[in-house]
Amino acid sequence: MEFFKYANLCLRFLIELCALTALGYWGFYAGKGYLVKIILGIGLPLLAAVIWGMFVSPKASIPTTGIIRFLLEICVLGAGGVALYAAKYDKLAILYAIVMMVNLTFTYLWKQHSTY
Repeated sequence: MEFFKYANLCLRFLIELCALTALGYWGFYAGKGYLVKIILGIGLPLLAAVIWGMFVSPKASIPTTGIIRFLLEICVLGAGGVALYAAKYDKLAILYAIVMMVNLTFTYLWKQHSTY
């Protein structure tokens, strides 16, 4: 069972990286003009990382718990799926959303939300 718990934490980290990558890709994809593409492509993942670091990470400067933490996780990680969908990667967005929700479910069932 411990193997699956560690695998779930590893998957969680990969989902976080995928969300940042998807936000960056969409930013470069959607922007009109080079300056806007750079601002969106770098700014969106940076904003998501700052929000995650401030409120959700294990060393958060403003730690959150309960429903607030869960909603922040859904918003930041879900933004990756929305970005994939907006970038015309419909099937990948659906797959990402399913994997994200399964991971979140196990994270909360196994009470791993305080350890990642």
